[in-house]
Amino acid sequence: MLRILLVVVLALYMIAVGLWPPAAAPVAAGLAGVAIVVGLIPGPAWLGLGVIAWLRNRPAPVVQPVD
Repeated sequence: MLRILLVVVLALYMIAVGLWPPAAAPVAAGLAGVAIVVGLIPGPAWLGLGVIAWLRNRPAPVVQPVD
C-alpha cells in the first residue's frame, strides 16, 4: 500500500513540475509496441490460445464420495 501511495505522490510531483511527458514517453512507446504485436496476431488465433489455456488450466471436477 505504501508503494502505491509513493508512486501516486511521485506522479503528482512529476505532473506539478512538468516532468511527466518525458518520464512517460518510454512507457507509451512500450505500450505502442505491445499494441502492434497484439494487432498483428488475428483474433481467432487469440481465441484459440485462450481456449487452449483454459483447457490446460481448468479446475479439476469435484468427485463425490460414494457411501
